[in-house]
Amino acid sequence: MVKKDKSEYIIQAVSHALDLLEQFHDDIDELGVTELSKRLKLHKNNVFRLLATLESRGYIEQNKATENYRLGLKALELGQTFIKQMGLLRQAKPILERMVEKSNETSYVAIYKENHIVYLDVIETNLTVRVVSRVGSRLPAYCTASGKVHMAHMSEEELDELLATMKFTQHTPSTIADADTMHKALEQVRKNGYAIDDEELDPGVRCIAAPIRDYTRRIVGAISISGPSMRISNERIKEELVPLILTSAADLSTRLGYPK
Repeated sequence: MVKKDKSEYIIQAVSHALDLLEQFHDDIDELGVTELSKRLKLHKNNVFRLLATLESRGYIEQNKATENYRLGLKALELGQTFIKQMGLLRQAKPILERMVEKSNETSYVAIYKENHIVYLDVIETNLTVRVVSRVGSRLPAYCTASGKVHMAHMSEEELDELLATMKFTQHTPSTIADADTMHKALEQVRKNGYAIDDEELDPGVRCIAAPIRDYTRRIVGAISISGPSMRISNERIKEELVPLILTSAADLSTRLGYPK
């Protein structure tokens, strides 16, 4: 019996659906039916059926304001699963545990997605007053330490484009709410090698984060320590938490193949 080539088993409709999903990459956040039709060289009716199917399963969602389409949360969940299988979370777990043991503050690992930070895992402190777990939450990148770590290492072109279209919301009196101030803050993050959220998202909460890199030298996430501002003083940040976060980020990056 002659074994068939795998290409002979390809289902065209599934292939088209995957082609459609792959159109959303780099800076392309949203696309309309007409543009997708041109890109895929498919009739609009066929594109609409593909979109309707993917939307029903949560892989695509429609922006009601623009009527364009963008990736849905299911696509993000798949990405998170891939990251987990790659080993980021597996490698991060013991490091998060060590950070909590040394600082007795809540520690996170997070990734950057569509101008937001998504927390993938957390180890909480056992202290009564603590930061509430945000695993799975999407938080604005510009007012989180992990988000600023990612933004600081974008190219100038990427960052200028992002800040030109960013809608800043004043979550607290400390929130950075304009592009010029953000540019200066990110320059400092690049210089320091870490970022601080100084009550910029939640009153009374401070956070320190540093980048995680893999064997390609790309930033694949951020590791952070969060706690109430009454415990996270400037002196403690400088003397204890910054050295801890930098050492932990370097350790995790090494585990992911980043050269020492």
